[in-house]
Amino acid sequence: MILAGDIGGTNARLALLVADEVRFEERYGSTDYAGLDALIARFLERARAGLGRAPRVDRACFGVAGSVTGARVKVTNLPWEIDARALEREFGIERVALVNDFVASAYGIEALAAADLVTLQPGEPDAGAPRVLIGAGTGLGVAYVVPERGGPRVVPSEGGHVGFAPADEEQAALWRYLHARLGRVEAEHVVSGPGLVRIYEHLREVARHPVSLALERELAADDPAAAISRHALEHADPLAAEALDLFITCFGGIAGDHALSVLARGGVYLAGGIAPKIRARLAAGGFIAAFDAKAGFAPLARAMPVQLVLNERLGLLGAARAATL
Repeated sequence: MILAGDIGGTNARLALLVADEVRFEERYGSTDYAGLDALIARFLERARAGLGRAPRVDRACFGVAGSVTGARVKVTNLPWEIDARALEREFGIERVALVNDFVASAYGIEALAAADLVTLQPGEPDAGAPRVLIGAGTGLGVAYVVPERGGPRVVPSEGGHVGFAPADEEQAALWRYLHARLGRVEAEHVVSGPGLVRIYEHLREVARHPVSLALERELAADDPAAAISRHALEHADPLAAEALDLFITCFGGIAGDHALSVLARGGVYLAGGIAPKIRARLAAGGFIAAFDAKAGFAPLARAMPVQLVLNERLGLLGAARAATL
């Protein structure tokens, strides 16, 4: 039995699995706990009640939003420092592994079923070629999957922090707006939840569309990126829709750049918290048009399959697989 965790700065999901079958799973608010050890203790207590017996955990792996160094990690946006060896001793687990959350998600690709995916571009798949996993949420995560004889190898990256390269004058205007406020403009400054808010604020200054007072109130009281998406998709707000469409074209261009850099004929997978929520807009064509807009290399970009991942358990499934490596 494997204990797998997908640990973020806001939410944490834990599960007990045998192979890829989830036996018990719960979601928690990360900030409600002083550390991962307290969270595990609570989860195992709940699992004992739910399963009718105390679970015997053989191995554990946690995908953590943070930079992992050996057996330790400092969680981004949480005052948690996690030590895998200390967790082994405290809970009597044979081996505890810590990996970056996007590395865990990349391992989870192999566990996905057809129903977990929406094809945005069929391409010309090559099972022996690299894959790219890219996802926007609080930040922009990128990982690469390289096929090897003993199984896929995941290559972590800080690809969300590459420089943002504008593809046209509209994006260049956005770059100038962000550069004046941030200095070096990174891909994550544009393609992320905070990035969508920055795009909206830039377009609000441009003033091509009227400002919705209802949306402005929600920006101050709610998750602002979610409010912008909601007003674009459900209320046809022209300013919010323009912001979301610009976000999507930037996302497509950046995803295509990463795919081109490793010749990702094995497939490009869109994950993260934002993409499934804007599924219809992603499928409308703007994303793939930007993905494929690679001048002389456009035919190569069109040969790369692009899939939207719907399964929210991707990180858990991947952490469970990483625990057996």
